[in-house]
Amino acid sequence: MTPEIIDDTRPVTKFCYHCRSHHPIEEMRQISTKTGKRWRCIRSIEATQKGPEARAEFGRRVSEMNTTESKNHARRMNELRQDK
Repeated sequence: MTPEIIDDTRPVTKFCYHCRSHHPIEEMRQISTKTGKRWRCIRSIEATQKGPEARAEFGRRVSEMNTTESKNHARRMNELRQDK
């Protein structure tokens, strides 16, 4: 299932290559890179325009969110395996 499919119950989303998660299209901007055009969330664009400390803090928060999501996914997969 692709997240770009329009559904009446949820907004269309795009994948942000910077923070590696899906966001509603309204929160995204398409930018040009060396390898072509990519989608990036406004929050990550604004974070990179700030000082080094703010960028580092943004990176830590994104890493923390990704770690939490990964652990939750692993826990769910473990629970599913144990239920069989």
